[in-house]
Amino acid sequence: MTKLQRYPYNSTGHDYAVGDLHGHCSLLMTGLKQRAFDPVRDRLFAVGDLVDRGPESLACLELLQQSWFHSICGNHEAMMVDALLHGRQFDLWMLNGGEWIYELNIDRVARLCDRLVTGLPYGIEVDTAQGLVGLIHAEVPGDDWRQVATGDTRTMLWARERLEQWRTDPVRGIDQVVCGHTPVKTPVRLGNVHYIDTGAYFTGNLTLIELRELFQVD
Repeated sequence: MTKLQRYPYNSTGHDYAVGDLHGHCSLLMTGLKQRAFDPVRDRLFAVGDLVDRGPESLACLELLQQSWFHSICGNHEAMMVDALLHGRQFDLWMLNGGEWIYELNIDRVARLCDRLVTGLPYGIEVDTAQGLVGLIHAEVPGDDWRQVATGDTRTMLWARERLEQWRTDPVRGIDQVVCGHTPVKTPVRLGNVHYIDTGAYFTGNLTLIELRELFQVD
């Protein structure tokens, strides 16, 4: 997997970010319809954890084939790659929602995983009219966006320290950061870091936000 991928300014449409899908493709489609999402002009950036725990993991995985859909790697994608492609920690994946694989052809999903998931970046940068937005699944290493390109992948996939400590100091080297991974009741902003995983798999609440909204001051 690559560490960082950058997307240029979208001059013709709107850019959105979505929280952890966890197998809830139908919820996403409902949200996109409500936003009048245009797949020709608009782009959607996901914070990872597309699969596991919900009823439509395969459908969420297949979203990666759409030209308008872009995602970073979450810890659940990393577990899936380890289990299906490297034969490592299969039991860990099962304990964290991977049992959906038994309802499908494992070899087919493994091929799809190899083609679509192994190339996912750990971080995404999106140029907007308001500034540069970074997406990371869990946490930015060292609170410095420049470390995403070389930093510890476990921090980027699993850490929760900033949110648990309710730290409001900004992440350096970036204007706004969007994270998932740790469920929150409603979206949380700490400094320039936005947490948008509202636990869709158990609340039915999936957060979808336009990137320009991140720059609005309360």
